Amino acid sequence: MEMAEPQFKEYAIEEFTVRGEPYYRPVGDELELFTGAYNQRIPVLLKGPTGCGKTRFVEYMAWKLGRSLTVVREHDGSASSPNGSGNGDVAVPLVTIACHEDLTASDLVGRYLLDADGTRWIDGPMTRAVKAGAILYLDEVVEARKDTTVLIHPLTDHRRILPVEKRGSIIEADDRFLLCISYNPHYQSAMKDLKQSTRQRFVAIEFDYPPPEIEAEIIQRESGCSAAQAESLAKLAVKVRNLRDEGLEEGASTRLLIYVGRLMTEGISARRACQAALVWNLTDEPELQRSLEELVTAVFE
Repeated sequence: MEMAEPQFKEYAIEEFTVRGEPYYRPVGDELELFTGAYNQRIPVLLKGPTGCGKTRFVEYMAWKLGRSLTVVREHDGSASSPNGSGNGDVAVPLVTIACHEDLTASDLVGRYLLDADGTRWIDGPMTRAVKAGAILYLDEVVEARKDTTVLIHPLTDHRRILPVEKRGSIIEADDRFLLCISYNPHYQSAMKDLKQSTRQRFVAIEFDYPPPEIEAEIIQRESGCSAAQAESLAKLAVKVRNLRDEGLEEGASTRLLIYVGRLMTEGISARRACQAALVWNLTDEPELQRSLEELVTAVFE
């Protein structure tokens, strides 16, 4: 039996643009706020719980604010424009970095590497985003080390510069460059929080889980389940989130509800889909699991 040839596309990180319109359902005036901040080159801070749509929102805004001119390198070496337009529209690349406690300044800015030809400098993703005029999205920025977060300060005031100390140089950001960061305020602690010196460099857009009628619309659209199933899942989400007062660390995210809906479209029963994608994901505590399963039974009786 012949193995299927892998199908993939590879981008230089600063070349990646959102190829098609991502589905995003606005809840308030977040589109206008982000567009205004982008036009004025004001850095943006997105606050909200896990799986409420922050990352999808950034992808949607990158698509909305520009059209792709990226050259995509297919695995067979051919090249094409992702939207086939080539019409001269201005691209807005999107560089996303998932922050974590081991993320160093060199990981972001760049480092010297040794190869057969000697020592050469390799730009990090932040440097490449600054040069390319990308939207740089630092996801869950409070997870990064403190010495890493101070790198963003010169990029978030009138200077809009990135000092590269190892090279003794300063890079002025491309005019299209915008810094966007996100974090979950429910995970705040004395050890993991944004300092006021950092927070007051951004405009903040606050996110939360959408109202049940809108969440049902999103679940149906993204999972392909029926309207009745989506409404039941949105109803279940409200009940599950109320358990946060009883020790549940995090409520059911819209993302998890979509997973449940997708399993249901595959013929898996509602209760089993909720157990696999919701109950066992949210907690390992037997008592809380029983409480969650009782809610599932009550909704999908």
